Amino acid sequence: MNRKIVSLAMLFCMGIMCATAQTNGSNSPYSRYGFGLLSDGGQGFNKGMAGAGYALADGQLINAKNPASYAQIDSLTFLFDVGVSLQNANLKSNGRSINARNTSVDYITGAFRLFRGLGMSIGLQPFSTIGYSMESTSEIVRPSGNVIQTETYDGNGGLHNAYVGLGWRPVKNLSVGMNAGFLWGELDHTILASFSDATIDKRRREYQADISTYKLDFGLQYKFRVGRKNNVHLGFTYGLGHTVNNTANYYDQRIVSGVVAAADSQYVKKAFDLPHTFGVGLAWKYNNSLTFALDYTLQKWASANYPQLAPGTTTYVKDKNTFNDLHKVAAGLEYVRNPEGLYWRQRVRYRAGFSYTSPYTKVGGEKGPASYLFSAGLGLPIANRYTNNGRSVNTSVPVLNISVQYEHISPKQSGMLSENYLRLSIGLTFSERWFQKFKVE
Repeated sequence: MNRKIVSLAMLFCMGIMCATAQTNGSNSPYSRYGFGLLSDGGQGFNKGMAGAGYALADGQLINAKNPASYAQIDSLTFLFDVGVSLQNANLKSNGRSINARNTSVDYITGAFRLFRGLGMSIGLQPFSTIGYSMESTSEIVRPSGNVIQTETYDGNGGLHNAYVGLGWRPVKNLSVGMNAGFLWGELDHTILASFSDATIDKRRREYQADISTYKLDFGLQYKFRVGRKNNVHLGFTYGLGHTVNNTANYYDQRIVSGVVAAADSQYVKKAFDLPHTFGVGLAWKYNNSLTFALDYTLQKWASANYPQLAPGTTTYVKDKNTFNDLHKVAAGLEYVRNPEGLYWRQRVRYRAGFSYTSPYTKVGGEKGPASYLFSAGLGLPIANRYTNNGRSVNTSVPVLNISVQYEHISPKQSGMLSENYLRLSIGLTFSERWFQKFKVE
């Protein structure tokens, strides 16, 4: 047990360092709104299935989307799972197009069984990402001569979630679980206005907040058999919504020759809310070979507070008219010829999926862009678990999960920016056997 605890502590420290050092995974101007671009919470095994996974559970994988799944972890196994993504973004607006590339650490998780029917997981995942830099120009008409105004928009930051979770199976076929997380990060947005007339002072506005709060997520899974070859799994999740006890700051500065000549500072206490989140999932497995998973997610953002300038004023206030409720539907398929097969090719997993996500943010007072995502992937055992004579030499073979995703961000209004992403995600799952007794013949 001590070895497990030390390994999980090392995992946690490594995750914190990776979260601090990782390359920002966004170039999207839409990350300017709200908490930024929200993470899908997927891991290597289900990214190829468009993130579907509320009802999925297996003793050889970690499914942090539903903590009830930890109850299925094998007694002799320590699981370690890490994932990264590389993506190319194509941004289009008014006939103009640019490309941008990013990398990001998607998750770092570990899990093992504490007691019979009780599993534990610890990990680090992104909650949201902010990263953009853009500018716009406009002409100000004056009797003495028109002036060109250039506004530069920059944003960076995002939130991370470090969690500890438990999954418990109180009775056969029923599991419950909870993830207790610490959510932290920074939100930073800056607008700098400069003018072609050097006699006009620059204006710098900054919206800044440091976030640190708790995050609680609960899960339930139930499975039953239909006939000899059909297994049906149901999954339910709930994320606790609550007020975040942090302050949001707004700075409005006049800059002369690079020096702040005048400034107005405002702040709002308890400016943020996290939404109540509900998830329901269905998984059908046929003959232990073909799996279909379907998820629905509802995040109640419409009732969440967020700070902004009151319309038509320079007063910084918290407002409940900033967001829309988020709806997401994800469906995925997985096929493996024989998960216990003698040959490597029999244990390769083939995956595909699709998801639709409605926007939680508003742009210009209207609904933001929706997301359409298509995915395909493979789960590749790194080594053969059998010797030439068919005897098992290692029942804990690492798995390389590779998925490709194409995501189209479709704006609701004409003339707005559209985005297309091609994303390569790579996850590596280690399944180490501990405390196994060997027989000498």
